[in-house]
Amino acid sequence: MKIIGYTTGVYDLFHIGHLNLLKRARLACDHLIVGVTTDELASQRKAHPPVIPFLERMEIVASIKYVDEVVPQTNMDKLEAWNNLKFDRMFVGDDWKGTPKWLELERVFAPLGVEIVYFSYTMHTSSTKLRHILERLT
Repeated sequence: MKIIGYTTGVYDLFHIGHLNLLKRARLACDHLIVGVTTDELASQRKAHPPVIPFLERMEIVASIKYVDEVVPQTNMDKLEAWNNLKFDRMFVGDDWKGTPKWLELERVFAPLGVEIVYFSYTMHTSSTKLRHILERLT
C-alpha cells in the first residue's frame, strides 16, 4: 500500500529546518504532498507578510527532491485538505504536540486512519530568526 504524506508551511526564507522536515517526512511516506501557504493566509495568521512571494515559494518547494507534489494552502482546515488529498500521514513540528488544536486533530483523524507524526523542531534557525537578522542589517 502506498503511503501518502502531507505537510504544510509558509516556507518563507527557506532554511535547513524546512529542509529537515521535508526530508524526514519523505522518509516516512511513499508520496509527499506539501501545502504552501498563500500570501493572504500567511498575512492573516502572522504579524507580517511573507518576504518571498507565494508563486516563488511554490516553485522553491516543488524543486526539492523530497517533494512529490505541491498544492496551495488557502485555509487552515486540515479535514478539507484530507478530503481533497486523502493522505495517510500528516507531518508537523513537535512544537505543536499536545496543543489543544493538534489534540483535536488527532481525535478527528484517528477514525480516518490518518496518523499525525511530530518531528523535532530545528531550534537554532527559523524564518522569524532570519527575519530579525535581516531587519538588523538594514
